[in-house]
Amino acid sequence: MRRLGRVLGGPVAGQAARTPFVLLVVALLGGGLISLLLLNSALNQGSFQLSKLRKETTALTDEEQALQRDVDGYSAPDALQRRAHELGLVPGGSPVFIGADGKVAGSASAAAEPPPPSAPPVPSGTSPVAASAVPSPAGSPALVPPSSGPSGPAPSAAQGATPQPGQTPGR
Repeated sequence: MRRLGRVLGGPVAGQAARTPFVLLVVALLGGGLISLLLLNSALNQGSFQLSKLRKETTALTDEEQALQRDVDGYSAPDALQRRAHELGLVPGGSPVFIGADGKVAGSASAAAEPPPPSAPPVPSGTSPVAASAVPSPAGSPALVPPSSGPSGPAPSAAQGATPQPGQTPGR
């Protein structure tokens, strides 16, 4: 009877045992491929996020360096002296100290008004406008128009002069 089943193409005991094994292998391969796809997607998403964060870090580093240049420009000794003079501050005299016991060491005196700072000499062969270019704290020169010279009075802001760095155009 077995022979008859083989000839007619009926199920054989060995074939019935292979079907679950083949399904198990196919399921494992499919699960492995799906898990690899999910892992690859997660890695790509992390790569995009890392790239975005690197760009943001670069932009923030550039901004930090620009701000540090501004701070360095404002804290330069000549800039501090010029700003203090604009505010009417004068250098102090010799210091007076008060000890822990309340004893005063030194004598206090009022600070004297320093002489006004002299303007730097203008090199010959340059125009007064080019000679009056003053570096701004941001590092780029800001043009200071001359008050009046041989060519006449300075141009006003209404005549199309360039705005100062602190001004916003159109306001």
